[in-house]
Amino acid sequence: MVEGGLVHPLLLSTKLDLDEMVIFGESLEFKHVFYTWVAMGLLALIGLIVRGRLKMTPSGAQNVLEAVIGGLEDFIVVNMGEAGRGFVPVLCGLFLFILTMNLMGLVPGLDAATANINTTAAMALFVFIYYNAVGLFRWGPGYIKHFLGPMLPLAPLMLPLEIISHVARLLSLTLRLFGNIRGEELVLVIFFTLAPLFSTLPIYFLFGLAKSLQAFIFFMLTLIYLKGAVEHAH
Repeated sequence: MVEGGLVHPLLLSTKLDLDEMVIFGESLEFKHVFYTWVAMGLLALIGLIVRGRLKMTPSGAQNVLEAVIGGLEDFIVVNMGEAGRGFVPVLCGLFLFILTMNLMGLVPGLDAATANINTTAAMALFVFIYYNAVGLFRWGPGYIKHFLGPMLPLAPLMLPLEIISHVARLLSLTLRLFGNIRGEELVLVIFFTLAPLFSTLPIYFLFGLAKSLQAFIFFMLTLIYLKGAVEHAH
C-alpha cells in the first residue's frame, strides 16, 4: 500500500481488502473505520473478560483497569467537584477509546485510526455537541450567558468572539490529535522502510508515551470544556 509516497508495512485491513469500500458508486477510504471497529471490539472483549473474573482483591487486568479508571475519576472529581462523577463514564470511555486507537499504531499489522482526520473530527464533533448539550440541559436558555461575557454592555462584542472560540475548540481537538498521531505514524514508516527492525524498537517506548499523552490531553480538554459548561455563568 502506498500513501503519501511512503510504502507502508502490510496491514490487516490491506490483507482483508478493507482499505476502501464502494458506497453509492463512490470509492471511499474505509481503513480508519475498520480499525475503529477493531478498537471497540478489543475494549468490549477486555471488559467482558475482566467482568467475568472480578475479585474483591484485584489482580492482573482488573488491577490495571481499576488503577487507571480510579486515577482518572479522582482527577475529574478534583477538577469538577462531586458533580464530575456523573461524567466519569463518558470521560473515561473517551480516554480508553482514544488510547486504544493510538496504541494500535504500534502493533504490527494494525494502524491507528486516529491517524485519519475523519476519526479525530468525529471525536471532536462528539465532544463539541456533548458539552454544549450538557450546558443547555443544565441551564436551559440561560446557557447563552456563557457566550455574553462578564458585562452585558460587552455582549455584542463577546458573543461573536465566544462563538469563534468554541468553533476553534472543535478544530483544535481535531487537528491536535490527528497531527501528532499522523506525524508519529509517518516517522515509524520512514524508520521501518530504512531499517525494518532495529531502527523502530528504540522509539516504540517514546511513541507509546506520546500516544498516551495525546489521549490524556484530549480527555483533559474535554473535562475543561464540560467544567465550563456546568459552571454558573458570571
